[in-house]
Amino acid sequence: MKERDPSVEPRAPLSRERVFDTAVAIADERGIESLTMRALGEELGVEAMSLYYYVANKEKLLDGMVDLVYSEIELPSGEADWKTAMRQVATSAHEALSRHRWAITLMETRTSPGPANLRHHDSVIRTFREGGFSIELAIHAFSLLDSYVSGFALQELTLPFETPGELAEAAESILRQFPADEYPHLAETITEHVTKPGYDFANEFAFGLDVILDGLERIRDTA
Repeated sequence: MKERDPSVEPRAPLSRERVFDTAVAIADERGIESLTMRALGEELGVEAMSLYYYVANKEKLLDGMVDLVYSEIELPSGEADWKTAMRQVATSAHEALSRHRWAITLMETRTSPGPANLRHHDSVIRTFREGGFSIELAIHAFSLLDSYVSGFALQELTLPFETPGELAEAAESILRQFPADEYPHLAETITEHVTKPGYDFANEFAFGLDVILDGLERIRDTA
């Protein structure tokens, strides 16, 4: 019998969890458009047909991947007040979508939500209800926050820069293309704010989130 080479790591057994984890890793690294059952099988070291034992089809694979992203979003803390809890949830969702940039294009297209998705939605609604919101106002608040988080993530996904340095370079390039005296406020924004050290577009998320939460608090208190 041939002895096993101790320097070779044994391959982890195939499982449903490993299939989804690997699919998410491929999408993170190469983009969702590169994810096929064949590519996933190659990454796992198996024939594509073997995957159908763990996942029925490509749509079910995408459902599981989206639910995996939802599982990374922090659930509202029962110990915190509703405002603090929702700030934590929204921030955690923003961070998850930043890690998995492909997910924002899929999250709202799924018709078979998984358990993590359902727990997330149920927990958010519960937090608003326990925080003194009527059911109608809780749904309004949920929709507003969800739209803000998703919209900000989508904007970040489509912007032609990823780092503060790239943003500053793009802003300076724009500034060179138009006469500053014709667009003085835009020129001021670029020279006095966007290109200054320490500016990061991602920080705009926290400002907008605070504005929304403060507004929801005022509406709740006067409802």
